[in-house]
Parts: sequence; C-alpha cells; structure tokens
Amino acid sequence: MTETVYLTQEGLKKLRQDLEHLIKEVRPAATAQLEEARAHGDLSDNAEYDAARENIASIDRRITELQLKLSRVQIIDENELNTDEARILSRVTLLNLNKGGEVEYILVDSLQADPMRRMISVKSPIGKGLLGKQVGDEVTIDTPSGKVGFRVLSIERMRGL
Repeated sequence: MTETVYLTQEGLKKLRQDLEHLIKEVRPAATAQLEEARAHGDLSDNAEYDAARENIASIDRRITELQLKLSRVQIIDENELNTDEARILSRVTLLNLNKGGEVEYILVDSLQADPMRRMISVKSPIGKGLLGKQVGDEVTIDTPSGKVGFRVLSIERMRGL
C-alpha cells in the first residue's frame, strides 16, 4: 500500500537533507567501522564486525525508507489552507474538558511529528480525532491514557514547517 506523504517545502527540504546526510556521511563512516572490524581477523566470532554489519543494515533500511517516502511526497501549498476546520498544518487550541486548561497542537504528517514541540501526526489518536473539527466542536478521543474530551477553541494556519 503506497501512502501519500504530505509535506511543506520546508519539510521536503529537511527530508532531502536527512537522506543526503545518511548517504554522504553516516553510511561511509559505518562502512569504515565495518572495514576496521573486518581487519581484526576471524569473522565467525567477531562481535564488533557483527555490530558494524547490523549498523549498516539499519542505515540502509532508513535510506530506503526515506527514498520511498520521497517518491510519495505531495507538497502542501500553505497559501491554500483555510482555518474553517482542523487539517494538516493547523494549529489547534483546545480546552481539555477532563482536566481543564488549554493545550495547543500543530497537526502535521508523521514525518514532521515532534511531540516535544506539540507537533502531532494526523495519524495519531488525537490528530485523527481533530481532523475536520471546527471551532466550538467537542470531541472525545481515545488516547493511550484513556478517553479525553476536548473543545476546539481556535484554529490557525501554520507556515514554514
């Protein structure tokens, strides 16, 4: 199943930079480590060699994953986004109906998700629950810590993510 990846121009630039870094810097360094481990002799009982091989395999999987995602990117024109309802690249301010207090999330594609910056994937439970909601709407979302009720207080369009 090929799933479209929605990114801004900035998100695409970052994805390309990550891929280039892996290809030009990380993988060559890992290859050098593998060669150094190989030089230590008997490969059948060489934990350093096995670890270096696994590291390269992990890097190669990440490179393949990024290349696949790049092949499925759809660029979002930030100028065409509206604030009528919560969509990707919306900053949504919510009232937590369970605990009180406000919380703010920016809805992004999973590639740009960064929970520490309150940037959540539209595929996460909260992200999915907010899609299509409008100011004033109330929603109950099943989260890993239980059901949480929210009221949408505001929706803004984000730029430059």
